Amino acid sequence: MKLVFATNNLNKLAEVQKMLPDSIELLSLKDISCFEDIEETASTLEGNAQIKANHITENYKYNCFADDTGLEVEALNGAPGVYSARYAGEPVNAENNMQKLLHVLKNTDNRQAHFRTSICLNLNGEQHFFDGVCKGEILHDKQGEKGFGYDPIFKPEGHSMSFAKMSSEEKNKISHRGLAIQKLVQFLLSLS
Repeated sequence: MKLVFATNNLNKLAEVQKMLPDSIELLSLKDISCFEDIEETASTLEGNAQIKANHITENYKYNCFADDTGLEVEALNGAPGVYSARYAGEPVNAENNMQKLLHVLKNTDNRQAHFRTSICLNLNGEQHFFDGVCKGEILHDKQGEKGFGYDPIFKPEGHSMSFAKMSSEEKNKISHRGLAIQKLVQFLLSLS
């Protein structure tokens, strides 16, 4: 089965490819010659995932899935949430986003947070949604070199290290995206 993953994030693409069975051929936006910027204008993660998946299905006629992920910090009433990738403004920069969050939380004891991923799958004319949540806390300093985004400052619940210190296999077992992708894979396997 050919399935487009509507992302330009090569780190995310590689992470997801490792989680899919060999029977699913994952295509990137580049593989289908989609080079336009798909505007994420929804106020929810589900809405942004749906916008991206619908764009590919409607304009390129592929079965497709898209995701949107947000880091929701308890002390900030769920911010940055849907704006996580652009938290520090343009241009989008993970380092600037982390530094802004660390600065905002500098004098805050409550560092509880969770990552949430929503996936929208458009398959054979039907639409399905899958969610994954990973609870944890925001560290005071960056730890580790692996991963991407907020990984160096997020420590998942029940673990002693940040996502950025974990191997991709360790991270995929417990991460928000990993949990959502596992639900997606189970659903796809149930169809065969």
